[in-house]
Amino acid sequence: MKFSCEKYLLQSAVATASRAAASKSPIPALEGLLLQAMNDLRVTGYDLKEGIYTNIGADVAEAGSVVVGARLFGEMIRRLPDGIVTVSTDSSNTVNVKCGRSDFRFMGIPAADYPEMPGVDGVNNITLPQKTLRSMINQTIFAVATSDVRPIYTGTLFEIEDKTLTMVSVDGFRLAKRCEEIEEGKLENCSFVVPGTALSDVERICSDEEGEVRISVGNKHISFVIGETTVVTRRLEGEFLNYRKSIPENFRHVVEIDRAEMMSVIDRVALIVSEKNSSPVRMCFGDGVIDCRCMTPVGKAEDQCSCEGSGSELEIGFNDRYLMDALKAAGTEKLHFCLNTAASPSVIEAADGSKNFTYMILPVRLRA
Repeated sequence: MKFSCEKYLLQSAVATASRAAASKSPIPALEGLLLQAMNDLRVTGYDLKEGIYTNIGADVAEAGSVVVGARLFGEMIRRLPDGIVTVSTDSSNTVNVKCGRSDFRFMGIPAADYPEMPGVDGVNNITLPQKTLRSMINQTIFAVATSDVRPIYTGTLFEIEDKTLTMVSVDGFRLAKRCEEIEEGKLENCSFVVPGTALSDVERICSDEEGEVRISVGNKHISFVIGETTVVTRRLEGEFLNYRKSIPENFRHVVEIDRAEMMSVIDRVALIVSEKNSSPVRMCFGDGVIDCRCMTPVGKAEDQCSCEGSGSELEIGFNDRYLMDALKAAGTEKLHFCLNTAASPSVIEAADGSKNFTYMILPVRLRA
């Protein structure tokens, strides 16, 4: 095998595919990247759960393939001088990397040792803009569970119904929902759960520029085709939360807040909160003002946030991080804070009634 290509193209492809390479594995090949030189160059990373491959233009003098260590090869390419990189192998899988006056030689792994990535039968397909999918992931990914107690909640629910794509993440303490109408696709009404780790990679690969993502849904796997890059991941199996029954429909109090002001207030009040000194932020919803207080062994902090409407002096405790995550992800500056009681879930949504996003947060029980 022998090929040449621009350093920045190879570096970008290696960085992208390396996201799916295993950090540690009993199978050495899974810690590497599969380089396949054909008409162009394909770089693949795969850890048996998620796979990423991307194609870049290259001058292929001799077709072939080899597996190289993802960490070593990535650092090697990053530190090379700018210019044309030439990579070649011999019959014993010795890899030679040249760029300018830099010359590296190291042992590769036979491509035959690399597991075959599963194909996606593509029973259903959908196409949407990259910036739309990136925005939807950004506004829901923070609520994905990090604990494996309920594996199904470590992913995000995709639900397609009546040409509307709904994404829902939940971790047992909060819920994030985002909706978007879709125009193109051959996707019948269905639902599936995508692992949060794979969605994080898809979000990084997507750009805010013009371009589309093609999602193919199979019986066991899902693929996201983003330009010259493809992400393949397994579907999570299990029963996901019935979010429609979980989100309250009616509220006793609805106050309008300014997102930036509320974030600033929470940021100041939560300054005395830490992992060692955790405490909820107490929010008292009065007439035209929200009193925010927090008390820990470090000290006490108080501040106020203006609002429109009244919460009849209802006092609710919130985890400051959960509240800040929702406020940061909200897509508009004017928000509705919807309340019932100090023990029932509170909801944050757009004040214009668009219903594109909904965040539900469970309160923290307050002590007298």
